[in-house]
Amino acid sequence: MAPTETVACTTCELHAEAVFRVEGMDCNEEVVILERRLKPLAGLEALSADLVGQRLHVKYDAAKLTTSAIVDAVGQTGMRIWLEHEEPAIEGGDIAWRWRLVVGCGAAILAGVALQATGRTVESAVLFTAAAVAGGIFPARRAVTAIRSRTLDINTLMVVAVAGALMLGERLEAAAVVFLFAIAQWLELRTMERARQAIRALLDLSPREALVRRDGADSRIPVDDTRIGDEMLVRPGEKVPLDGVVTAGHSDVNEAPLTGESLPVNKSPGDEVYAGTINGHGALDVRVTRLVRDTRLARIIHLVETARANRAPVQAFVDRFARIYTPAVLALALVVALVPPLAGADAGVWVYRALVLLVISCPCALVISTPVSIVAALSGAARNGVLIKGGAHLERLAAVRVVAFDKTGTLTRGELRVTGVQALDSISPREVLRYAAAVEVRSEHPVARAIVAHARETGIEIPSATHFASMPGMGAQAEVEGVRIAVGNERLFDTLRVPLPSGVDLTGARHDGESIVLVSRAGAVAGALAVSDRPRETAREAIGLLREHGVRWVAMLTGDHEPSARRVAEELHLDEYHAGLLPEQKHGFVRSLSTRHGPVLMVGDGINDAPALAAADVGIAMGAAGSDAALESADVALMSDELLRVPYAIRLARATLRNVRTNVAISLALKAAFLVMAITGATTLWMAVLADTGASVIVVGNALRLLRAR
Repeated sequence: MAPTETVACTTCELHAEAVFRVEGMDCNEEVVILERRLKPLAGLEALSADLVGQRLHVKYDAAKLTTSAIVDAVGQTGMRIWLEHEEPAIEGGDIAWRWRLVVGCGAAILAGVALQATGRTVESAVLFTAAAVAGGIFPARRAVTAIRSRTLDINTLMVVAVAGALMLGERLEAAAVVFLFAIAQWLELRTMERARQAIRALLDLSPREALVRRDGADSRIPVDDTRIGDEMLVRPGEKVPLDGVVTAGHSDVNEAPLTGESLPVNKSPGDEVYAGTINGHGALDVRVTRLVRDTRLARIIHLVETARANRAPVQAFVDRFARIYTPAVLALALVVALVPPLAGADAGVWVYRALVLLVISCPCALVISTPVSIVAALSGAARNGVLIKGGAHLERLAAVRVVAFDKTGTLTRGELRVTGVQALDSISPREVLRYAAAVEVRSEHPVARAIVAHARETGIEIPSATHFASMPGMGAQAEVEGVRIAVGNERLFDTLRVPLPSGVDLTGARHDGESIVLVSRAGAVAGALAVSDRPRETAREAIGLLREHGVRWVAMLTGDHEPSARRVAEELHLDEYHAGLLPEQKHGFVRSLSTRHGPVLMVGDGINDAPALAAADVGIAMGAAGSDAALESADVALMSDELLRVPYAIRLARATLRNVRTNVAISLALKAAFLVMAITGATTLWMAVLADTGASVIVVGNALRLLRAR
């Protein structure tokens, strides 16, 4: 992972970033308190809080501000923070004393009730009052901090409500409210911690130590102490500690923690392995290629954490609503406390109802309802090999009604085969293949890999090439043995002004659905190769699931030839296809699909399809586990090449929006019901406390279901 504290010198000023863990930041009001306490600090440049993850990201000028000063400032709010990469400081007696007081409060209430039952009302009143005061010490401390920050959090509202109940002579209720508030908060924190632990599980995929061979001896060392080029031994059943290349051994590796793929992948010398994946039955010698902070897993975790800060529009709406809701209910509570008594009603009754309204005015459950659902969905998706770059992309994904696919390597396996080689008069088919492979060995395109593989299978020694130049969507060219060689489609040859020989049919080797790759030598066409591909086994099933999930139109945009594109489109029963497209032309067709059918999802490889991915409402890059470019270029990255992850992503996005709407509805319905009940006198303070915290427990529990979504 990236370091949690970095410092860089710019124009003689030290600009630093630090990530802290925060204990006690459990509701939006606490975030506000933190912001108001930290923003006045000299040298603070920016801060952002992750409520669900209990993390605080701070940018600051290290010449004016230190992390210890930040820790001290947060400590004044009653919360506790420490740098993410450090162990938390040992907690003092606050937690222990708090729970001792809560237990004592409960015991005092039970004793008071027993005394009251025997008619000893004075002694019971003393016990109830003592229980309310003792149990209210810690909420009162947090309330003072909130008031200093000009914030009315749940602790402030609770203290006011309890004090008001004591003044009205409702001593038993005041004590019961304090006790139930502490228990309810404990339940809420436990439920939130379940969410956090499920999310943090992603961070525990990679082992902390590696078995490294140095100077002929094997020893276990921390992964932070490894160096690029170290030789690791990965024993059967162990997790791979770092990214690397297999140098010896054969084994099957379970890549499900990274890609979500259930089937193990065979690994042999030359193959890449990734941190966090699980070795099978064989031992592997692996040469380290990436340090711990640069591994594929570390990049995924970083992107998941960054995604949490990418807020969905629905989340922003809920936050705006909460900012209006709280002052509105507080104003209503003031009206309820003052207006009826002025009209001659019993002041005690209406002040009590106003106190109930104060408790109900806390919007914690409403504010937490959206981010906890989105974070649970993002984390669950990452565990299933789908990396979604934030809540905004998740919400747009749920609205998708048309899906456009690239063909080669996306709808098809991308495992192209050379099915024929044709040469002209003065050159043999073997020479055509030799020249083509010399150029294509420098390319990563599936067609290029097929040509190189066929040349090697045929026993051809591939010569080296210089001055290589790739021309996306058309082909490539280079110098081979001093001769300029071009390999590509007809568009490349039109661009290079290499004429096709008249009267010669270069497509004679092509069968139905195959593509033709032309080869020129020294400015003249030397021959052609026919290549073919087949749709993925799961392509038809994936498209069927998309239609079941409400996708109205499925299209294919490809740079391949018309016959090949037509065969795949007919086999998969696509609604529309377009062949022979350059990358920029795919961009235009994506725009056209959006105009005709609505929000578009584009699925491609993340490199050649970058313009189309950018033009779509949501872009999905497939097979991103081995590609930095694919990880960075798309809104959603599928870590494997499994097409069924596409309908899963849409299904999860729609389930998440339903979950958010359900959570918001639960929160608002409970608030509305208790607003009416409070004004009519049909509820009590302790019932309001349970309803407020119970709503938070319900919405968090509901959101946790998204972690198990399939």
